[in-house]
Amino acid sequence: MMRQKPIIEFINYSFQYYSQSEPTLHNINLEINPGEKVLIVGPSGSGKSTLGHCLNGLIPFSYRGENQGSLKIKDLVTKEQDIFKLSKIIGTVLQDSDAQFVGLTVGEDIAFAMENDNIDTKEMHERVNKVAAMVDMDTLLKLSPFELSGGQKQRTSLAGVMIDDVDVLLFDEPLANLDPATGKTAIEIIDDIHKKSGKTIIIIEHRLEDVLHKDIDRVIVMGEGRIICDMNPHELVCSSILTENGIREPLYITALKYAGISLKEEMKPGHIWSLKFDDFNGKLKSWHKGISKPHKEKQSEKVLEMSNVSFSYDGKKQILKKVNLNVNKGEMIALVGKNGAGKSTISKLLCGFETQDTGDIYFYGENISKKSIKERAEIIGLVMQNPNQMISKSLIYDEVALGLRLREVNEEEIKIRVEKVLKVCGLAPFEEWPISALSYGQKKRVTIASILVLEPQILILDEPTAGQDYKHYSEIMEFLVEINKLGVTTIMITHDMHLMLEYTNRTIVLADGEIIADTSASAVLTDNNVIERANLKETSLYNLAKDAGIKDATDFVQGFIDYEKGVRIFNEN
Repeated sequence: MMRQKPIIEFINYSFQYYSQSEPTLHNINLEINPGEKVLIVGPSGSGKSTLGHCLNGLIPFSYRGENQGSLKIKDLVTKEQDIFKLSKIIGTVLQDSDAQFVGLTVGEDIAFAMENDNIDTKEMHERVNKVAAMVDMDTLLKLSPFELSGGQKQRTSLAGVMIDDVDVLLFDEPLANLDPATGKTAIEIIDDIHKKSGKTIIIIEHRLEDVLHKDIDRVIVMGEGRIICDMNPHELVCSSILTENGIREPLYITALKYAGISLKEEMKPGHIWSLKFDDFNGKLKSWHKGISKPHKEKQSEKVLEMSNVSFSYDGKKQILKKVNLNVNKGEMIALVGKNGAGKSTISKLLCGFETQDTGDIYFYGENISKKSIKERAEIIGLVMQNPNQMISKSLIYDEVALGLRLREVNEEEIKIRVEKVLKVCGLAPFEEWPISALSYGQKKRVTIASILVLEPQILILDEPTAGQDYKHYSEIMEFLVEINKLGVTTIMITHDMHLMLEYTNRTIVLADGEIIADTSASAVLTDNNVIERANLKETSLYNLAKDAGIKDATDFVQGFIDYEKGVRIFNEN
């Protein structure tokens, strides 16, 4: 049988940005064959995004630098082409769908590339309808892209790059801004397109477990600009490569390892749905029964209360409907729900950026509804989801020090506090850097540092771990745990189900402006009704418990959380 000719071929390929002193990619040798579905993972700074930029032509045509070796796509040497020619072979779907929209309607956006090519109007309509039907957007062609849900935006972006009938679809962190259920749907859409079209699919993504919801041919693990391994998912999760390189392994794999189960490739453990359960149910059940339950902590005093709070931006559609919420001192709470459920609106009301239509807000029993933004900022710190909306200084040190300087803290103390928080947030090496040189994830850490340095009594974080690799996610969360232990009450608005499970003792679920659940993360993520209403996604631990014949899946998930916390405490000591 003749060997298949690769559609993408890196040969001893290296690349160094002109602004960097060292190469970002080192001696890359990689072949991807037509019709393959490949996942590229790695920690921040590993070179995976740069590899993607090489594929879609942003390197060398937009991001300048020096390259060595060879990169061929469909037998064309990329550096001898131009970005337009490469865009007809490789279509890129960005992590920020909004940044990719150019049309006033879904139909116009999908048709944009054909308008540039002067395609006949009749053919344009036929192709738009055909591609829109492939991604289930054919009934929404007249809507504005900005009226769409996160999942619909992803479908529109996908249709926009598929209209040219490209050979390769490149997805750059497609799950970054999506809630759990929409992220699951996005992976299903990508898988469906792969099966229907046979196109080559390349996915660059932090969230390994979420991508493994569907089949993947190969996983490329990158580290420090090099390819560390190129394996199928089953081989990869049986190895120690993920944990050794700061990449989160799937939770069900961690649970199996905790139970003392030795993973082998023939067990097909790369996906929860392919895992073979013949001989280790007993081990899993035995481990679960042996987990000791921690003592329940006494409930502390109430620090914050929302009483019958309702709110509407336009006076018509209610975003919040008579919300009643009590927060106790020192709690670490996850606030979850689908996009538009009212999570960020709650944070705006608490900080005074908006004023509720009805109801009251209390801090230690004092009504603060009439307090100004400045007065509330002394007790409540908010880290916004988009770091660009918070940053006002050009240098990292100055940005983090800004709040302290406005409070007229002396420079000696400012230096101590700023350096401490920069170290914990993984930013110490960049202390004197300009913020413009940072990645989105690094900017996120700057904004967290700039609020943490003020030592607020209540800390609200909107998607604190979005865009962070596992190493920096862990560093930030462990730091937040330490802050929380000092009595700082922490509320995290998040789509990250792992964060909920591992770090919070209480989860509040919003749907359609109402609180539909206020309980433990383990109870939330095993309740199908709550999961469906709030656009969440069941944890793989729930599926593992069901497949192993463990009747109380909630208890199993909670047991895993308790065991994990015990492991963390042991490792710290």
